Amino acid sequence: MRNLVRTLSATGLLIALSFNTFGADGHAKHEQAAYQTSISTPAILDLSAVEQARLIAKGELSSETLVAAYLARIDALDRKGPKVQAVLSLNPNALAEAKQKDKDRAEGNALGKLHGIPVLVKDNVETSELPTTAGAIVLANNMTERDAPIIAKLKAEGAIILGKTNLSQWANFRSNDSVSGWSALGGQTRNPHSLDRTPCGSSSGSGAAIAAQFASLAIGTETNGSIICPTAMNGIAGVKPTVGLLSRTHIVPISVTQDTAGPMTRSIEDAALMLSVMAGSDPMDSYTKEADLHAKDYLNELGKTLKGKRIGVFKAVQGDHPEIIEAFENAQQIMKGYGVELVMIEAFETPEGFWGKALDLLLIEFKHELNAYLANSAQAVTTRTLADVMKFNDSSERELAIFDQSLFVQAEAKNGYDDDYKEIKEFLRVSTQDNGIDKLLKDHNVDAIMMPSQTPAFLIDPVYGDSFPGGFAGAGWLAAIAGYPQVSVPMGDMKGLPINLSFMGTAWDEALLLNLAYHYEKANKAILKPSFANGAYEHKHFKDAMRPIK
Repeated sequence: MRNLVRTLSATGLLIALSFNTFGADGHAKHEQAAYQTSISTPAILDLSAVEQARLIAKGELSSETLVAAYLARIDALDRKGPKVQAVLSLNPNALAEAKQKDKDRAEGNALGKLHGIPVLVKDNVETSELPTTAGAIVLANNMTERDAPIIAKLKAEGAIILGKTNLSQWANFRSNDSVSGWSALGGQTRNPHSLDRTPCGSSSGSGAAIAAQFASLAIGTETNGSIICPTAMNGIAGVKPTVGLLSRTHIVPISVTQDTAGPMTRSIEDAALMLSVMAGSDPMDSYTKEADLHAKDYLNELGKTLKGKRIGVFKAVQGDHPEIIEAFENAQQIMKGYGVELVMIEAFETPEGFWGKALDLLLIEFKHELNAYLANSAQAVTTRTLADVMKFNDSSERELAIFDQSLFVQAEAKNGYDDDYKEIKEFLRVSTQDNGIDKLLKDHNVDAIMMPSQTPAFLIDPVYGDSFPGGFAGAGWLAAIAGYPQVSVPMGDMKGLPINLSFMGTAWDEALLLNLAYHYEKANKAILKPSFANGAYEHKHFKDAMRPIK
């Protein structure tokens, strides 16, 4: 059971770049020198993407300066120094694109909502600038020269693809004994708040990169927990949207019923902006046929009154850590202060056989969807089926150095979309939608549900794999399997490590959930600056107590 729940809950390709040609005024050169001696943060990197875009539009900040500052920080803290290892590859043309954006603005050309803003992209989402690898050696040359539709939407609003982030290989769907944040190409991503601890998976690089301020915007993807867990353990904001709000075309898949991309940012405002840009229907993804009917300008939804809203307090999944419970109780008081009525939810049970069926669904869908993706990958990719990938891995010391490919083996043994699959799919839909989130909302007469997102980051362990020794908190798996939205926002810390609060609702309720999280964030302001401590001995919360009294 531990391995099943863990799997379902978290379910060297570096491009050389010169840092010697930054802004003509020498501003970026000065910042780079500062990073070599300290972990100071330039003021422009503390700004939200909304604020950065506003300054660029007014001509008070250049895109070139902004991109150069992020590149310098990545060089100093990701490649060197603490070596977070969150960024897998960099766009070699990012600075040139930034200069062009500045020229466009100066010449009065139309500006998009993200004009000149750099974005980091999880490396299972295709961009035309870089290979899309899923962290796997077999996809190292997967240079499709395609933009996923969500990338095309970002670029249409003026965004610059800064680079690709590392991830738990194959989006953490290769082994029950996986190590979150590790890929054969990118190595181990580390948590900026304590480098010996997990960034969680599978959007580990995106979570760590945003926490470390390597960009203001990043894309993650989730099948089950892969946006919410790294969002929580890195202490940032994130949205796991309704499945079907965002296109999945040209994204390395796991599950057609659960996969979705989503924003990972340092503020709810930025997440709302990013989601507004990426949302919409895609004729190549049938699950998105209703997206245009439901997509909104989510920024315009923020700040609306919460008076009269009823929120379910999911105490059944708050866990047993006093620090988390105290922060969660404080969050409840904050929401009451906005005129929200709270309703306690004390219990929830899954039906018999739920977890086995949940895994079976992913195994069946993964084999079918991955084979379809590989068949349409770049010409240089020679592995065209899951069986081909498994054969390659068996011959690769690097690929199997830390954990096996047991989930691949199980997936390859599945029969495909037969009657058993249809029965499993319907069982899970009823369990998580009709008798799950929708029933909780109806029975308690509430508009949404709030809960802790997850427990704090655990130690990276290449010997035994992910362990969650502090247990679990939250019910992100419920929203994930239902295909319903969830928004995570910083709530505070437990012994110096971030903890987050989540809001969960029914399909297409992103606007409500973002507004709830926005109000909470505004009152709580709990985002933590990363310390880049090597571990407990160096972390400010512990370092004095770890030393003897002199």
